[in-house]
Amino acid sequence: MNGFEFSTVPHLIVERGAARHLGERLRGRYAASRLCLITDQFLHASGLLDSALADLHAHGWNVTVIDDVVADPPDDVVLKAAERARDFGAEVVLGLGGGSSMDVAKLIAVLCGSAQPLGEMYGIGKVTGPRLPLILIPTTAGTGSEVTAISIVTTGETTKSGVVSPLLTADLAILDADLTLGLPSAATAATGIDAMVHAIEAYTSARLKNPLSDMLAKQAMTLLSRNILQACREGTDINAREAMLLGATLAGQAFSNAPVAAVHALAYPLGGHFHVPHGLSNALVLPHVLRFNLPCAQPLYAELARTLPAENCPADQAGAAEYFIDQIQALVIETAIPRTLREVGVREGDIALLAQEAMQQQRLLVNNPRTVTQADALAIYLAAF
Repeated sequence: MNGFEFSTVPHLIVERGAARHLGERLRGRYAASRLCLITDQFLHASGLLDSALADLHAHGWNVTVIDDVVADPPDDVVLKAAERARDFGAEVVLGLGGGSSMDVAKLIAVLCGSAQPLGEMYGIGKVTGPRLPLILIPTTAGTGSEVTAISIVTTGETTKSGVVSPLLTADLAILDADLTLGLPSAATAATGIDAMVHAIEAYTSARLKNPLSDMLAKQAMTLLSRNILQACREGTDINAREAMLLGATLAGQAFSNAPVAAVHALAYPLGGHFHVPHGLSNALVLPHVLRFNLPCAQPLYAELARTLPAENCPADQAGAAEYFIDQIQALVIETAIPRTLREVGVREGDIALLAQEAMQQQRLLVNNPRTVTQADALAIYLAAF
């Protein structure tokens, strides 16, 4: 066995209804009183936060809610939110929502805890800290941001940049499946496939793959593949919802240590140019990247095939690997989300630009089990078109 490192959140709570006792939970951990809650306007207006806010107030927390977060948050949203948090005198930061809300919360915790400018943080290991205490609570089962050390920010009209640092790892992550019960079927499907991509890419990562990330990725695939369709069909099935939420977190722990690769690299330009949600961007290119990687990832795909719910998996390695790709593609089809690039507004004339921009994601492409050239990226996009 090669030596490896593994890190994750120091404290994880999995409990239905945990948000209703949030004030009590946090009062037992912190003597502070000023808490900044980062979320989006939809969640704030929906009433989903009401019980959590009531319990926070009941236990002596002075709370300000910043609900300016949008999908693929631009850097100016992050900076304005950080300024509001500083003016409030935040002592603790809580991110509650989807991946964007949690990503912004991570950066606000750092921006309020240190004088380092945001522009100096982009890249790997560039955050100097310190930061404020940080709690993350997901309301979707997809990004795994609650347990990752990564924050993605839109830094230009069509470009995204990542901040990657151990200082972005939360002190506490809380999984409350009750908060995911209202998620629409399409969002459930896209975020769930996003989580499956995290597990698949962690398991096949060419860099930093290790026994712990492998174990988490396989368990994540088991939970996700066996529950995603039920969660889409019966959105109030709390058992399916909780399985999806835990699966997404396990996948997040896996890819936070064994990083993702070409699926994400090719998905990012779709989000930047066509504002396709991240999970859907991943789903659109996933089957085609799997087929491209097959010559180099066949044994690993065969192993992952054993995590799927169907019972007809071939016994031989080549057959099992092909079966895995076919089953993943069939699952995407059954969720009824868009399957082709043209369905999300991509024109054939856009594909060359997408391929060119995907090659800028070398931070991700270096992790792919098979080297991806610009011509390869072009062919993958064309297959997805």
